[in-house]
Amino acid sequence: MDNKVWLKSYSDGVRPSIDYPDLSLGGLLDQTVAKAPGNVAMIFAGREITYAQFGLQVNLFANALASLGVKKGDRIGLMGPNCPQWEIAYFALLKLGAIVVQTNPMYMERELAYQMKDAGATGIIVMDALYPRVKAVKGETDLQFVITFSFQGQPVQDEGVYDFNTLIGQAAPNPPQVEINPEEDIAVLQYTGGTTGVSKGVMLTHRNLIVNSYQTIEWSPGLEYGQERVLTILPVFHVYGMTNCVNYAVAVAATQIILPRFEVEEVLETIKRYQPTFFPGAPAMYIAINNHPRAAEYADSLATIKHCISGSAPLPLEVAQQFKKLTKGQVDIAEGYGLSEASPVTHCNPIDRPSRPGSIGLPFPDTECVIMDLETGTKPLPPGEIGELCIRGPQVMKGYWNQPEETAIALRNGWLYTGDIAKMDEDGYFYIVDRKKDMILASGFNIYPRDIEEVLYEHPKVKEAVVAGIPDPKRGDTVKAYIVLHPGQEGTEEEFIAYCRTKLAAYKVPRFVEFRDELPRTAVGKILRRQLIAEEKAKMEASAANSEE
Repeated sequence: MDNKVWLKSYSDGVRPSIDYPDLSLGGLLDQTVAKAPGNVAMIFAGREITYAQFGLQVNLFANALASLGVKKGDRIGLMGPNCPQWEIAYFALLKLGAIVVQTNPMYMERELAYQMKDAGATGIIVMDALYPRVKAVKGETDLQFVITFSFQGQPVQDEGVYDFNTLIGQAAPNPPQVEINPEEDIAVLQYTGGTTGVSKGVMLTHRNLIVNSYQTIEWSPGLEYGQERVLTILPVFHVYGMTNCVNYAVAVAATQIILPRFEVEEVLETIKRYQPTFFPGAPAMYIAINNHPRAAEYADSLATIKHCISGSAPLPLEVAQQFKKLTKGQVDIAEGYGLSEASPVTHCNPIDRPSRPGSIGLPFPDTECVIMDLETGTKPLPPGEIGELCIRGPQVMKGYWNQPEETAIALRNGWLYTGDIAKMDEDGYFYIVDRKKDMILASGFNIYPRDIEEVLYEHPKVKEAVVAGIPDPKRGDTVKAYIVLHPGQEGTEEEFIAYCRTKLAAYKVPRFVEFRDELPRTAVGKILRRQLIAEEKAKMEASAANSEE
């Protein structure tokens, strides 16, 4: 594809194509440890860990895992919040050629069991507070061992359970040397609903993830090797946090300032104390900072951040403008775009100028994009016309784990079909017109209605159920369930919300429940989810109009 019109809009110093190191992710860490052993790799709870210390801990834990029988190709779950133990386990597994099964720590038993079974995971490394969920489903899975870690407290005492610190304390620092082919060998299974809403493991190779880190580096001229500080507040079990915080930081010998959760007061104090230079975030984070009652007191600290990136959900223009005003005109938030199937980043606005309103920016180096017609999916469209965004580049996944049919739908003729409806302007900037058909984007989380509907259909009172994302000024979308009860049954909103809390991660639980006698359907019986969303928007507009009178 020769007509890369976006290249004319690139920042000075950003090359359209770059050379990537032929390394595994474990090799990338070894390279940084050798180059910058004394650099601080991470700061967590006030404690500093140098790259030399980090590298040693990774080697010790890799040897401990090998002694438990972990070998190349094994799938091992990793379940916990942002913390040094998570990152040590991540790189140790990768060094052995094992495949990291990214496991959301908010998963409840049902979701956890599905993922472990689908991946064929033989072990899991989990924070101790989450262990009861693992224990509850272990018998349904192929899990042969569990390793627990904690921030404090006593080791978990249970059959088949090992303690993280004890294993490291007993290990030697010379793990087996495993030959890894970065181009072919899978590093991570990143679970996503993909373009169809069925949960699938995205196979990301070592090269996919190395490439995306170096594309991010190329996009950020002005950042210096060994001199940067990354605010790691995005969840690292999510591909966005894994790539833009963990892998990126290791690639440039940066210091990660790690926080296990987003609490706006703590984040502002952390920024003031440690002065990060790179802040990959999500719109909900920037909204919370903007709306903090004492945000102005932190203006000088916020203004020292070199680059703020926003992804995972559309960034409202007013949020970016308010943040720039808060930072006294010093910081523009650069909005980007990505998806798990692309490691994840494919587009970003240039960071040397304000983002173009409503745009996800320009394709990354070595990334080709085309808008295909919606009718056939084979006809490239000219600037300004709306179709499906299709991508190809070295960061695009190998495919979906054990799902060749789904892989064939997403990867066609060398292109990744994103399922997102988009357009491109004359300058090569891309715009998402509509999200994947049914997916709900709430506070940056991808929520697939089918996950919630399946839980609702298991309730004995439920005859029919459908879930939709309705507009929410703070979360972007919020989850609403529409339920038809069996004849003679009664139920309350509170009852069903409480029921869902026992079955689903907190961010998936419906915030609203509406009971109906019937659901709107097409002539062939398909529930009209979009009609329900349109009804909600009409109600909100009417309410807003009435309040203005």
